[in-house]
Amino acid sequence: MDITPAIEQQLNDLEKKFKAINQKTETHLEGLLWAKPITYWDYIQTDALLNLQTQRTTLPDEMVFIMYHQVNELLFKMILWEVEQLCHTEQPETAYFTEKLMRISRYFDMLTTSFDIMGDGMEVDQYMKFRNTLTPASGFQSAQYRLIEFASTDLINLIDYRYRADIDRNTPYEHALEHLYWQAAGKDYKTGEKSYLLSQFEKRYKGEFLRFMEEYNTINIWRKFKQLPEETQKDATLVKAMRHYDYTVNVTWVMGHYNTAKKYIESVSGPQEATGGSDWKKYMHPKYQRRIFFPELWSEEELKNWGENV
Repeated sequence: MDITPAIEQQLNDLEKKFKAINQKTETHLEGLLWAKPITYWDYIQTDALLNLQTQRTTLPDEMVFIMYHQVNELLFKMILWEVEQLCHTEQPETAYFTEKLMRISRYFDMLTTSFDIMGDGMEVDQYMKFRNTLTPASGFQSAQYRLIEFASTDLINLIDYRYRADIDRNTPYEHALEHLYWQAAGKDYKTGEKSYLLSQFEKRYKGEFLRFMEEYNTINIWRKFKQLPEETQKDATLVKAMRHYDYTVNVTWVMGHYNTAKKYIESVSGPQEATGGSDWKKYMHPKYQRRIFFPELWSEEELKNWGENV
């Protein structure tokens, strides 16, 4: 066949690409002769994905529960993918910053509206049976969600409100970790004893958490925002995106989760503990821990009423 100018240019571009990494172009071209055409199921790894659901009981609605939480984890990964790009961009443009925030918020919007899948999509009787086989596991143990929090704001905003006065940016990361708001769901602060739920969670992820806290200490979303020119920080569209993200994650999404948990946990025999034994109400409801990523972007009145009347 004739070598058109376009093909010649592509061959030259390939030569430059492979030369840059000390590879032979002809070797890679020959490899294409033997490569199989890609299919949708191979690219998406459909078979592997659809074989990741393993029930612990014979109750059909447990499958809904498993798949729903796996979808959540995939969305958390999508969020972290966007957060990483934003936070590791040295000087993000205003439009880029805003677009990344809105992408992240849309993922959380999906998470919020999806609670109907659990809230209305499982029989209460089935849930109350299979939940006992899940103990002591809990959604509390979603490590990706903790990473999202670390990458969103300064650690002080994630500290249990009872200890914020004694902790600042110079506090060792391990000490800060011990006083994060979610420790209250798995620790007896009078005795210092940690529940099995919390101790296993930390055994698996503590090292990763400490490394991530250090990495994002100066490049989290709030720090990136404060590094923008003062005029850019006043951009109405960007500020709106920041506030939307903050409220969506810390109020709207949390309350969707809270109301769904309440429907099931308190449905049959009155108030109960969550599967991991945590005080789920004080852990989840925004009015208790007042998790706010960007407090400087809210008025005194808004801060005062955070998590109320929702």
